[in-house]
Amino acid sequence: VQLQASGGGLVQAGGSLRLSCAASGRSGSTYVMAWFRQAPGKEREFVAAIRWSDAYRYYADSVKGRFTISRDGAKNTVYLQMDKLKPEDTAVYYCAAKAGLSIRTTDRGYDYWGQGTLVTVSS
Repeated sequence: VQLQASGGGLVQAGGSLRLSCAASGRSGSTYVMAWFRQAPGKEREFVAAIRWSDAYRYYADSVKGRFTISRDGAKNTVYLQMDKLKPEDTAVYYCAAKAGLSIRTTDRGYDYWGQGTLVTVSS
């Protein structure tokens, strides 16, 4: 499975960005795809996940109500719509995938990773 993330950039606080992660090399619907992020000097943290089969979504408390994860089955792509961005959202964002139906919130639970895309939110 290959994951290609894109969409990062520089945005002012209060603004919006949409990240994309295109997946290739997999089939079926028993997958979970997720977004993690890693800020400078911090550990990688869970942001959001979506179960491919039924689009069940799960969010970290820090982004709930501001970020929306979604998927496009025809394009094998998962999106992260980020609204009301804050400077503390600045990080490299990674998409990840795992087989199975269970949602995991630690990076050890995911087998496949994209290359990361940088999001910078200025104050």
